[in-house]
Amino acid sequence: MKKLVIIPTYNEKENIENIITAVFALQQDFHILIVDDTSPDGTAQIVANLQQRYPEHLHLTVRKDKDGLGKAYIHGFRWALQQQYDFIFEMDADFSHNPQDLIRLFDACQNADMSIGSRYSRGVNVVNWPMGRVLLSYFASRYVRFILGIPVHDTTAGFVCFSRKVLENIGLENIKLKGYGFQIEMKYRAFKKGFRIVEVPIIFTNRELGESKMNGGIIHEAVFGVLNLKLKSILGKL
Repeated sequence: MKKLVIIPTYNEKENIENIITAVFALQQDFHILIVDDTSPDGTAQIVANLQQRYPEHLHLTVRKDKDGLGKAYIHGFRWALQQQYDFIFEMDADFSHNPQDLIRLFDACQNADMSIGSRYSRGVNVVNWPMGRVLLSYFASRYVRFILGIPVHDTTAGFVCFSRKVLENIGLENIKLKGYGFQIEMKYRAFKKGFRIVEVPIIFTNRELGESKMNGGIIHEAVFGVLNLKLKSILGKL
């Protein structure tokens, strides 16, 4: 079974070599696709250099436009489907997601269609985040659960394993949200399609190097994007 970890990047030169090395150190035959949005700090060049060390397992695609996390992932999903991968993972470059947990997500996905690395399925498991950020994230997921009726505790989670059939049938061309709203939309569409979703408890650790991409526009899109998703569902236009 072919497994691909998609890591979107923008200015991640401090983290990128270490995260790639950590994934390959698992010795679980994971492949990696870096989707770089033309980082001005040279992230893509670091990856290109590393491809000489991992010529068969490390892949790189560079997008000309920086137009949101969701667009970067969809670009990666289409590439993964074209290359016939069976399991496709989302993971951040900054070690907020522990690469060791990739194995747990993969194991969970053997009995489900989609597995989620969840910060909130067993309490709140977040390290080194300011309390305001923790509360924002936690109550955002509660808000989404209430509005959409989706049985997922961590609806904004970005550490996910998809079986191939989810990405083939979810309707990638219909995904509109770009930031954290994208993560919500992917889970909601999978839920509405009847796919089995499981949550795997993880510990999320705030990045130590590089800068967070969170901003007010991302939050605004997520809040109102959820309402739009619910309306589309009611009208049968999802």
